[in-house]
Amino acid sequence: MSLKRDPALIQIINDQVKALRKRTTKAERILWEELRNRKFLGYKFYRQYPIIYDLLGYETFYVLDFYCHERKVAVELDGEIHKFKVKNDRKREYILLKLGVKIIRFGNIEVEENIDLVLKKLKEFM
Repeated sequence: MSLKRDPALIQIINDQVKALRKRTTKAERILWEELRNRKFLGYKFYRQYPIIYDLLGYETFYVLDFYCHERKVAVELDGEIHKFKVKNDRKREYILLKLGVKIIRFGNIEVEENIDLVLKKLKEFM
């Protein structure tokens, strides 16, 4: 059955998204305050947004840290764990680019220490 139609799998996605929203990092909270409610350039951003895709007949999903559907832009924040997940991140980026989603990445420290510069870079990227 298609992931897009299977209520059990949709529930898994919803549960994962809710869990991620409850475990928000400091950097995610800082950036979310700048992006929410169309504060940033008037664009609607979502946090912990699931993207469903089909890879070789197998449907699955990724959860993006922040996503602007209007511009098809994903904003990903990288903490220490991403140093060990470079291969997974590259595969994820490849798939998202195939779906027409542009990705910009920031380190958690970058967001925490200089949100103004992060917003400037994001504005240029948009």
